[in-house]
Formats: sequence, structure tokens, C-alpha cells
Amino acid sequence: MWVLAVISVMAVGAIAVITDARNESKRIEVNKLTKEIELEQLRLENYDKETEKMRLELEHSKQILLEHNQK
Repeated sequence: MWVLAVISVMAVGAIAVITDARNESKRIEVNKLTKEIELEQLRLENYDKETEKMRLELEHSKQILLEHNQK
């Protein structure tokens, strides 16, 4: 009888440890995915800014060429 009680207590403890480890693993995975999403958002923002910068540079170059051709 005592053996059954000891085994039950040990089983509950082992299950708690396994559950905690699994939960921590899931928390780490969620944190990783959150960071990946943030990184992708920064990449998209950077892409938009670079695209706008290139558009403005091209527009400026066109203006310079037009002014040069008019002279």
C-alpha cells in the first residue's frame, strides 16, 4: 500500500516536471516566432524606405537630365 502511495507521488512529480518543461519549450517557441515577426516587419519597413529613396533618386536624376537637355 505504501509502495503505491510513493509511486503515485513520484508519478505526479514527474508529470509536473514534464509539463513544466513542455510549457517552457512552448514559451520559447512563441518568443522566437514573435521575434521573427518583428524582424520581418523591420525588413518590410526597410524595403519600403529603400524603394522610396530609389524612387526619389530616380526622379531627381530625371530632373537633372531634363534641365541639362533644355540648355
